[in-house]
Amino acid sequence: MGDHDGSKLDHENHLLLDQPLLRLPFELLRKNFRSAHWEVERDGSYVKNTLKETATSSVNGRASQDDVLRSLDTMLARMRGVKRKLTAFADEEDRLHRHEEARLRHLSELYSMHGVDDVKYEVWSRTRLDRLLVDYLLRHGYNDSARALAEERGIELLVDVETFEQMSRIRKSLLNGSVNEALAWCTAGDTKKELRKINSNLEFMLRYQQYIELVRNPSQNKPNEALAHARKYLLPYKDIYPKEVRRACGLLAIPPGTAPLVPSYADLYSASRWSTLADLFTATHNDLLSLPSIPLLHIALSSGLSALKTPACHANRGGGSRSSSSSSSTEPPSSSSEEPQSQSQHHQEPQRHAPAPSSAAPPSHATSLSLAASVCPICSTELNELARAVPYAFHSKSHVEHDLLLLPNGRAYGKARLDEYARKAGLLDGQVKDLRTGEVFGVDRLKKVYIT
Repeated sequence: MGDHDGSKLDHENHLLLDQPLLRLPFELLRKNFRSAHWEVERDGSYVKNTLKETATSSVNGRASQDDVLRSLDTMLARMRGVKRKLTAFADEEDRLHRHEEARLRHLSELYSMHGVDDVKYEVWSRTRLDRLLVDYLLRHGYNDSARALAEERGIELLVDVETFEQMSRIRKSLLNGSVNEALAWCTAGDTKKELRKINSNLEFMLRYQQYIELVRNPSQNKPNEALAHARKYLLPYKDIYPKEVRRACGLLAIPPGTAPLVPSYADLYSASRWSTLADLFTATHNDLLSLPSIPLLHIALSSGLSALKTPACHANRGGGSRSSSSSSSTEPPSSSSEEPQSQSQHHQEPQRHAPAPSSAAPPSHATSLSLAASVCPICSTELNELARAVPYAFHSKSHVEHDLLLLPNGRAYGKARLDEYARKAGLLDGQVKDLRTGEVFGVDRLKKVYIT
């Protein structure tokens, strides 16, 4: 029953990691609809007002026939432009619907599987791993590699290459010292209104950086351009960002050459501000689209490491010490796990972490370390340091054998299993045999283990 429970799929926990898979197309559909609605409202209002003015002027005799025809031509051209934009919005909506349909179909396949030992689950989990790798590559700017991997695996509809490519392009322009693309993104369609809803300061900080660059290079700009920029884009926010506006005013008296002499203004001319702006844009972009701030691969990896980690995993590597008494305890659990199968495998063999009693010669440090690493992934050289900072798993059900006994060589087994193995091996009464090494010990040398 324990093995069956350990291999059973928890569909809800699996889907926790896949929420962005469905949420991002939904957010993009909302954004696409809002942008289309904004275009219709703006151009519709223009046409209505222009038509009303033209009709009034024509009736009152203030407009000639040629003026009326020119006005009508302007309105027709404007509406043709609206039609082209709406066609593009419709195409984008169809594309997003295809993505949503493919993702729903992909996730629905999970519910046809009931355990991790299902052969279909291996294929499904491989596809999910490919998705996580593409997400990781996109977040770190490896767009060509991400696109190539998505095409090779045939998962183009399960990843969002175009969205992250746009974000990467804007981020790169900020790192290259240009705010134009980021400002265009902030003011495009309905984005400006959405930024106000989440109280984002991205647009203000971009305008602020524009002002700094105007002050930095006065010879390349008109003398009063910096002042005009400040009056238009910074002063209206003096109540919301008073510190930044005051520093902007004082910056006029601090040329770049003298900024190091005034520490409170030196950071405004620092090149590191572009990296800060790029990070601010990335965080704002993720907030608007309900994307996690870190790659999904990191979340899955930390969850998997936490599911396997126990306090003993770092005890032999300077991360702590264990008592040599027959009583054993673990630290309070502090994390949940999504991999019940991994938990089961990790705790079905607790003997690898059991301490050796003082009455027997303990194995050498190197031997015990190698033995632990051979059966515990977290104790391995590759994963031990990586798992040091993750919390311990929360185990709602114990998979440790009942009535655990500690052998002199540091291994621990359940009493029922030791008795059965001794009977099959034909040992004398009062003797038990190590299931792995074959060593024989008297029962008087065994110690009972308590895990609290």
